Formats: sequence, structure tokens, C-alpha cells
Amino acid sequence: MSLFGLGRNQRTFRPKKSAPSGSKGAQLRKHIDATLGSGNLREAVRLPPGEDFNEWLAVNTVDFFNQVNLLYGTLTEFCTPENCPTMTAGPKYEYRWADGVQIKKPIEVSAPKYVEYLMDWIEAQLDDESIFPQRLGAPFPPNFKEVVKTIFKRLFRVYAHIYHSHFQKIVSLKEEAHLNTCFKHFILFTYEFGLIDKKELAPLQEIIESIIVPY
Repeated sequence: MSLFGLGRNQRTFRPKKSAPSGSKGAQLRKHIDATLGSGNLREAVRLPPGEDFNEWLAVNTVDFFNQVNLLYGTLTEFCTPENCPTMTAGPKYEYRWADGVQIKKPIEVSAPKYVEYLMDWIEAQLDDESIFPQRLGAPFPPNFKEVVKTIFKRLFRVYAHIYHSHFQKIVSLKEEAHLNTCFKHFILFTYEFGLIDKKELAPLQEIIESIIVPY
């Protein structure tokens, strides 16, 4: 079985999304790769001088979606309805699914089902050109940041579940350094642009404080 568990559960593991085409997305991606390569995550999350704020949010949102997708893909044979009958983040936090469209009233589902709903919902937002315009120079909607905030809030819940329910498995796969780096990048970006309310971050507060305080 490969590290990223590709063959095991194609439903949950999705093909990598690409950022909006056009030279702008490609330039911003090069900037991200260059700053990440320097190892300075604090620098990597900052809006580059002269760049469009929404473009920066869009390119990074696609990247963070892909990262969470890959990380969760390593766990699909362990995160099963039997092992994880509800979507939890430790004993005090349980998440129920609602998208306000197909499912208006929050429902209790297994963790893998919740992640499937969540990733399907995010993918639908990323594929909707009225929200994430693909054409260079096409306008972003006025509520773009609010949509991004909902995406980040939901991606955080996958991290919270992984840390609380599957961290030992991540360690046994020797993936903990990768998980920690991805989460650190995610949290620094979230803090830089105020994307997740503090109460939502409570399940991983200690880890977050260890990331934020040293900076």
C-alpha cells in the first residue's frame, strides 16, 4: 500500500485540484513555492506586495484543500465508519454535517462520511466559476472572503479529527513531521487573514499556541 493510500478509497481521495489558470495563479504559486522553500512559513503566508488579496486567498485555498486531501488520503483505511462512527475532535467536540442546501438540518454521520461531504462541498465551491473565477481578471464575488472562511473552518475540522483520532497512526506512518508542517502553514495563514473564529480552533488550542507564540 502506498503512503498516500491512493488505491484504497478513491471516493475520499480526490485528484489534485489546480489553481485558477492564467499567468497570475502560476506566478503566485511560484512565489509560494519559493517562500516555502526558504523554510520561513511566516513569510510564506504574507500577501506579496502589489498582489490582489482575493487572488492570494484563492491560490492558497486550493493548495490547502490539496494538502488536507493528501493527508486524509493516508488514513482512509483506518478512518472507517466502524472506528470513527461520529466526526469528533476529542471527547468534547463532535461535528454534524449540514450544507444549508441539500442537508439543511445538521445530521450525525461517521467521520469518513463527514469528510466526504465536506470535501465534495469544498470541491463544488472551487469548481464554481462565479466563486473561484478561472479566467484572468474575472471578478471575485463580494462575499468571497466569507466563502473562504467557511472552507477553512471545515478544513480545520479534518485536521482536528486527524490529530485527536489518528495521530498515532500518522506517527507509525512516519508522517507526523509532514502533518505538523502542513498544519503550521495552515494556521499561520488563518491567523494572518483572520479566517477562523477563535472558538472553532478550541479543539487544537494547545498545538496552535505552540505554533503562534514563538513567532
